[in-house]
Amino acid sequence: MKKSVAKQTAILILFQFVCFGAAAIGGAFTATSVRTWYLEIAKPTWTPPSWVFGPVWTILYVLMGVSAWLVWRAAPWPNARVALTLFGVQLVLNTAWSILFFGAQNPGLAFLEILLLWCAIVATIVTFWRHSKTASVMLAPYLCWSSFAAFLNYAIWQMN
Repeated sequence: MKKSVAKQTAILILFQFVCFGAAAIGGAFTATSVRTWYLEIAKPTWTPPSWVFGPVWTILYVLMGVSAWLVWRAAPWPNARVALTLFGVQLVLNTAWSILFFGAQNPGLAFLEILLLWCAIVATIVTFWRHSKTASVMLAPYLCWSSFAAFLNYAIWQMN
């Protein structure tokens, strides 16, 4: 059964809303520390300037939402259930990282959690590949950025 354009558009908007909703929750915890605690802790010299994070994450969340939408379009729910559930798991872990790192100000626990997040992203990419190669590839920048974030998180944990 072909999905109507109106339904496709509504679901795309829903996926974007879910992704940016997760971003907003994580951002609320980030905002509590980014101008205080985070400024005061030791960071490696290769830490990006603060202004880089907003644009990068905006692009990544858009890609994530479109990627999930492509999987939804490619397969009926029973076939895409595992892939989209993994997508939801990685999104929850993504938000949890901000809560642990910035909200709880606990880089050690956040590092352990980002390792789980990294595994969830890889699992999502693998399962998305079965439904839409484009959707899978769209998550590659997210995996790369999260890998960088894991190294940065580890360095900050070790320095503090």
